[in-house]
Amino acid sequence: MGQKVNPHGARVGVILDWSTKWYAGKKDFSNNLIEDYKLRQMLKEKLNLAGVSHIDIERTAGKVSVSVFTAKPGIVIGKGGQGVELLKKEIEALQVSRQT
Repeated sequence: MGQKVNPHGARVGVILDWSTKWYAGKKDFSNNLIEDYKLRQMLKEKLNLAGVSHIDIERTAGKVSVSVFTAKPGIVIGKGGQGVELLKKEIEALQVSRQT
């Protein structure tokens, strides 16, 4: 019996890219990791009917950029972009609750 290797983990850096792009020191690393997890869970729960394939999170100085790759973008966008604005507010609320 051989060692089992996760196929995604074996390909990261070779043909696949990281799903999260940021750097943090020791004091911020765990907070960012937990926040990324909660953000992914919230988005997967809200957008479960949209067919989300993956979510990329990128952090720069004080900004968080979230890219959602979905099969049905109309469900995410909503009428006149209303769904996107609602998601932005929920993500900002998650960010603010972390800081307080």
